[in-house]
Amino acid sequence: MTEHSPSKTVLITGIAGGVGALVRDGLADLGWTIRGFDLAAPSEPGEDWIVGDITDAAALDEAMAGVDAVIHLAGIPVEARFPKILHVNIFGTYEVFEAARRAGVRRVVYASSNHAVGYHRRADFVDEDVSVDVRPRPDTYYGVSKIFGEALGSFYADRHDMSVACVRIGACYAQPFTRRMLATWLSPGDAVRLFNALLVADFKYEIVYGVSANTRAWWDLAPARRLGFEPKDDSEVHAAELLAGLAPQLPDDPEAVFLGGDFTVRRPD
Repeated sequence: MTEHSPSKTVLITGIAGGVGALVRDGLADLGWTIRGFDLAAPSEPGEDWIVGDITDAAALDEAMAGVDAVIHLAGIPVEARFPKILHVNIFGTYEVFEAARRAGVRRVVYASSNHAVGYHRRADFVDEDVSVDVRPRPDTYYGVSKIFGEALGSFYADRHDMSVACVRIGACYAQPFTRRMLATWLSPGDAVRLFNALLVADFKYEIVYGVSANTRAWWDLAPARRLGFEPKDDSEVHAAELLAGLAPQLPDDPEAVFLGGDFTVRRPD
């Protein structure tokens, strides 16, 4: 693993959310100084943590001061009506990139999603992994917002000379709990390894898939491995117990048909 200075500070937006809560301690253990940014207040006193909204430019300017890199996790993580997605996931992501630019922060790791390509059919990839080069086929407004974030990151990399990595995260939980997650699971340990690799690797702009080394994975891990990611976990250790509690899967189940699973049939609240 590439060495880095333990004095480097990384800002994690959405640090109180699901992924943020799973990776922040692991990154700190690797020597990173963590600053949090979230709507929620910190659970422990004395943490370096800014309470604010990602659409608030002044709060983001405060958070970006003295930061070396940003992991942008904040946002709505599920489908929602477009005005809400527009305000938080699209406008909010723009504000994060703009605040990084103003502060001279040169590296942003953006939490995209596998739902950026969710309307691709699984049958089209029986004999090959899903590459980052397949055309975007978002399965929700949520997925659309992630395509926007990837495009925005490409623009900031070219226009403002940033290093931007977009991580199409699968399902980052302590362990998989659905059949689909046997393919899409990103373990907490592998999430730490992936984010750490993207904080230190030499690149201009990259899109990578964020999944563990799952036996049943559909996604191409070669781009992430090229940047130093070495996944150690495999969802297969959970497969027997998980599948024993599930009914047989019907062939027309969206979870069986589409890469995005049931997101392809979800409707905004």
